[in-house]
Amino acid sequence: MNTKVILDFVDAINRADVVSMVELMAEDHTFVDSRDNRMTGKENLKQGWVGYFTLFPDYKIEITGMLHEESLFYMVGYAGGTYKSMQNEANTNYWRIPAAWTAVIQNNKVQVWQVYADNGVVIDIINRNQ
Repeated sequence: MNTKVILDFVDAINRADVVSMVELMAEDHTFVDSRDNRMTGKENLKQGWVGYFTLFPDYKIEITGMLHEESLFYMVGYAGGTYKSMQNEANTNYWRIPAAWTAVIQNNKVQVWQVYADNGVVIDIINRNQ
């Protein structure tokens, strides 16, 4: 069952389906980004993901490997998308980077979602377009 929750969460991310994502989150869900910034609570995360999909409307994650120990999941793969900007030069705003994630599932909900990635490429694209 826990694996299904993870796969459903990844599918919801890849469809930018924030409503489904929030339904799969625990009430006190915590998101941790690659700089160890933390956001907690479904409503905060709902707003955070809406904002993220506004910046990167085609954001997708590809899971190429997964291991788990009971409720703790380890995933590796790639994250990518296109930064939406006013300049939007042909394909220069697209990025795809290696990434890893950990997740904790409690009571069939995603309790923690943490991403590990070097976002330097993404930050460079954002800075170039400002």
